[in-house]
Amino acid sequence: MWYVIEGYDGAEAGEGRREARPAHLARLQQLSEAGRLLVAGPCPAIDAEDPGPAGFSGSVVIAEFASLQAAREWADADPYVGAGVYQRVEVRPFRKVLP
Repeated sequence: MWYVIEGYDGAEAGEGRREARPAHLARLQQLSEAGRLLVAGPCPAIDAEDPGPAGFSGSVVIAEFASLQAAREWADADPYVGAGVYQRVEVRPFRKVLP
């Protein structure tokens, strides 16, 4: 089943994001290579493709996992969690309809 994982950045997440980004992307690449990643990306803090110094407000990942528990465990092990980037993470089931 698909699950949406939403990470919400803390106020001072910028430096942690930069440092943990390579490890964060490597885990997403593994999901992609396994055919389990629908979409992933950051949410700009302002209405701009490149938010510059405003940074990001969080990230969204939609990926396939065996269970809600497995999705939560994967999310809890994200390098952004370990680096203190996310102040909270929400995981919930997702039903893909289109396209």
